[in-house]
Amino acid sequence: MRRVLHLFTISVLATAGLLTGPGAQVPAPVRAFTGARLIDGTDRAPIASATIVVRDGRVVAAGPASSVAVPAGAERVALAGKTVIPGLINAHGHVNVPDRDLKTYAAYGVTTVFSLGGEEAPHFAARDSQSTPALTRTRIFVAGPVLAPNTPAEAREQVAATQAMKVDLIKIRVDDTLGTTPKMPPEVYRAVIDEAHKRGLRVAVHIFYLADAKGVLDAGADFIAHSVRDAAISPEVIGLLKSRGICLCPTLMREVSTFVYESTPDFFADPLFLAHADMQLVNQLKEPAQQEAMRRSASAQRYKTALDVASRNLKTLSDRGVTIAMGTDTGPPGRFQGYFELKELELMAKAGLTPRQVLMAATRDAARCWKVDKDLGTLEAGKWADFVVLDADPLADIANTKKISAVYIAGNKVPR
Repeated sequence: MRRVLHLFTISVLATAGLLTGPGAQVPAPVRAFTGARLIDGTDRAPIASATIVVRDGRVVAAGPASSVAVPAGAERVALAGKTVIPGLINAHGHVNVPDRDLKTYAAYGVTTVFSLGGEEAPHFAARDSQSTPALTRTRIFVAGPVLAPNTPAEAREQVAATQAMKVDLIKIRVDDTLGTTPKMPPEVYRAVIDEAHKRGLRVAVHIFYLADAKGVLDAGADFIAHSVRDAAISPEVIGLLKSRGICLCPTLMREVSTFVYESTPDFFADPLFLAHADMQLVNQLKEPAQQEAMRRSASAQRYKTALDVASRNLKTLSDRGVTIAMGTDTGPPGRFQGYFELKELELMAKAGLTPRQVLMAATRDAARCWKVDKDLGTLEAGKWADFVVLDADPLADIANTKKISAVYIAGNKVPR
């Protein structure tokens, strides 16, 4: 009996975190972030002096300091004079080397990325290991291979094989790359979408042309992964997007990357860019011969025009109530992860969206579009404590998202 009581006492003390010897349970730290101006990603107005309490990597409470109690023994992190926003979500990016790229995204405040194609075993391993309060790098969700079937039968086979990989979504391209490659026929992309839906998977579609946007929406596409870039968005396509609650991801910086290196861009001198840039690639992009080739490129000039069309369409879509998800298509050479997301926010504002609309597209709305808003996108009780600490107010100027003081993922400070 005495031995039973002794073991019971040890169990109680260990559970309470009062034993610190080998094998003892040590509770995860409780942190209280105090004094910051909080933009929590909801429709609520900013809170001038807020407290955010984090336990086990998740928000316990976030609100006015006057109404959120700091638990006894909590580690306090003073953020007076700072502004806190939810971590940015890239709804369309690409991750090449997970260990490297997810740290780079995190350094720029992009705390979640949906990698839309090309993921392999290391990407899946990163996805499967991220539900931990110890996380200090960006979260990833994966599509696996970009499907390119030639027949409806192949389409169904490829969807089945991709589902077996345990992907988060299916990705296809319906584009001819300015007339240089074959385009997936309607009967094939219809089979992909139909089979994916039968298997409980959502389908993101790369498009360029207005006609294809209508076609894939008619077929049931779940996410439009680029802007319509050949013509003004039509009332019919707007109606399809709104009636089914489908999101569109503008990826304006994708267009910029196709022509901006015809000369040396200004951002090549930005210390924030240089902090994590691939300098070998940067130096290649500065080479006169390469810049001359881009100046002479017909496709570069075509995409330059496409950026103007996409920007106008973004404003129209936003004005008409279509949900926008911030994304960039970063990852390929010349599309710099993390930094380009911050530039994307600026281009969205330049297109006519308010700073608040831009910020919502990069946080709450992106999370809703990909159905991860139960855990991400806003700073509310129960969600992962992924947030960015800024030195200036992004609602005054969205470019202030570049003024990063610190980034936290699961309440842990990210190495920068």
